[in-house]
Amino acid sequence: MTVKTNLMIAAASSLLLATGATAQTAAPTAPPTAVPAAPQTGAPTAPTTATAPGVATAPQAAGAPAASTAAATTTIAAALPTLQNRATLAKLVTAAKLQTTLAGPGPYTLFAPSDEAFTRLPAGALDTLQKPESAPTLAKIIKYHVVAGALTADQLKAQITAGGGKATLTTLAGQPLIASLGPNGNIELTDTAGIKAYVDTADIKETNGVVHLTNGMSVPKLD
Repeated sequence: MTVKTNLMIAAASSLLLATGATAQTAAPTAPPTAVPAAPQTGAPTAPTTATAPGVATAPQAAGAPAASTAAATTTIAAALPTLQNRATLAKLVTAAKLQTTLAGPGPYTLFAPSDEAFTRLPAGALDTLQKPESAPTLAKIIKYHVVAGALTADQLKAQITAGGGKATLTTLAGQPLIASLGPNGNIELTDTAGIKAYVDTADIKETNGVVHLTNGMSVPKLD
């Protein structure tokens, strides 16, 4: 069954490459957003000062969302089921028996694919991955989305700049994930098959790390 699972994932990689994986590889048209801060109580903030016609206020740097001021209250594992459009990932983490890992002290950085990203797998692949005998293969795939250390978007960009435009991230799967900047300033992730995914929501901070929401899944080499 493991062989069958690996073949199906390999087919998924080929499918994504052959089709261009439009929804996954296309960079978002806007810089990534951050989780909004919790509403403030008390005195209201000062109103925004109007500017002269034709004079724009300084925009936020592309791909560098402001960090949320809301205090983290739970672990990555506990937060996953509450994140919008990440129900499939939460289910796969459970099937791979990685809840304990993502509830541990870490810290970790999780690149969390959307539900839609997993629909690009071949028919039946997702069901096969969730079978008990497929747990080792599934665990490798999930771990390929996790990096040791809590890396914010700004820290990732600093590594990308220091690396001359690329940063090699060593995942918990033991395989590299390449980070760079996409055309709109979003963090671009390139996997072992050359498939790209983009961070569209950054810096969701939890007690044991940080989560970045992506519009695509990444595929490691499977033995």
